[in-house]
Amino acid sequence: MIKPKQHQLIHIFFAWYIKFILNKDFKTFLYNQIETDPNKSILLIANHCSWWDGFLLFYLNKKYFRKHFHVMILEETARKVWFMKYLGAFSINKQAKTIVDSLKFAGDLLENADNLVLIFPQGKLYSSHVKDVLFERGLMHIIRQSNLKVQCVFASILFDYFENRKPSVNIYMKRWEIPEYTTLQVVKSEFNKHHEDAKLQQSKKVI
Repeated sequence: MIKPKQHQLIHIFFAWYIKFILNKDFKTFLYNQIETDPNKSILLIANHCSWWDGFLLFYLNKKYFRKHFHVMILEETARKVWFMKYLGAFSINKQAKTIVDSLKFAGDLLENADNLVLIFPQGKLYSSHVKDVLFERGLMHIIRQSNLKVQCVFASILFDYFENRKPSVNIYMKRWEIPEYTTLQVVKSEFNKHHEDAKLQQSKKVI
């Protein structure tokens, strides 16, 4: 398992670089505001439809939530994109025994109210137009490990070009209170309701 590392200069540089490339490559970066509890950590659950997703949500956290950012990524990605560990990334290998360590690490992070942990429950890239966003089982282990000292935020990432050369990104967010007794199917159902609502809102946009 690859864990996050602290290096202030590397973090500052890549935080600046991510802001630079987003401003350069996107026409607009839009998101809705939601109420969150500053005394609780944030479990950010998002669809995974593009190479940009982790960077977009890193930037969103910098602009809006302002928590210590962490994201679970595949171990092969962590090894290829070496600087991600300096931006809060930690790895998971679904084929190795260390998968339990990764899930526990995520849950432990969520016990600290200053932290935000981003999870892509699909595990790999899918079109943003899929009707049913898949959820892998490890998510419930993370929720239980956190001892429910956490608030859950759903994020749906959607893109459009309209008349522009550059795409616009819209991130639709919703805070969801985790019931004391819940299941993976409940979380999946609630996220998919939110995602369908986000796509409906996006379809009503007219230029």
